[in-house]
Amino acid sequence: MSVEACAALVERGDPDRFAAVMAAPVAARGRLFVLYAFNLEVARAPWVTKEPMIAEMRLQWWRDIVAEAGAGKAARAHEVAGPLSALIREAGLPVEVLDRLVEARRWDVYRDPFEDRAAFDAYLEDTGAGLMWLAGRALGAADGAEAALRGIGRAAGLAAFLRAVPELEARGRIPLVDGRAEAVAALAREGLGWIAAARGELRRAGPARAASIAGWQAGGLLRLAAAEPARVAEGRLQLSEFARRWGLLRAGLRGGL
Repeated sequence: MSVEACAALVERGDPDRFAAVMAAPVAARGRLFVLYAFNLEVARAPWVTKEPMIAEMRLQWWRDIVAEAGAGKAARAHEVAGPLSALIREAGLPVEVLDRLVEARRWDVYRDPFEDRAAFDAYLEDTGAGLMWLAGRALGAADGAEAALRGIGRAAGLAAFLRAVPELEARGRIPLVDGRAEAVAALAREGLGWIAAARGELRRAGPARAASIAGWQAGGLLRLAAAEPARVAEGRLQLSEFARRWGLLRAGLRGGL
């Protein structure tokens, strides 16, 4: 039960976030590795089995971990659950946000499409936006930074979701409420608006701004999707290696987006 184990999990399973953490200040890395390892465990829980009941049980296990930590109970002996419980207590992470992050992943268990755009938005809010706000809180962000961090997180979540569309479809899911090219482009432009609206406020987030480094690819990916929405369906929504490296370097030097 160590931060090193969490870092190793993130390095193997979520290399983009691992790179973002390594671009953050050294003092911030431990808490971010723990949080991102938790997110990775939750995100992959619906996909490691074809049995919905087992997937539901895995997600419920994590909800129980969060609830127990919030209630001050002793941590379970698990390489991620232990450090997560400690982080919840030390950083005062909001357990209701953590719980919604886990609950949102139930959509990944089944093949039902999102009921409507509101349901899709709620998924992005509870996953991408919630995770970014949790990362900010872990680094000491005040409540006033929540809207900005959530805006960046929502945009980053949207960009990641659009990249995953072909894989989700291959697994029998119907990922988009409206998959027409013009609708995808409009959605990407909306995501760019979230980033633009957040940036001014984000500069006042102090050291917690480092949490936003994890969204370093979001702007570039959403601009590509807005200009060439066919990239989404064709699985070509990706930045060049130069753009990826430069974007990460710039975000790291600035201490955030």
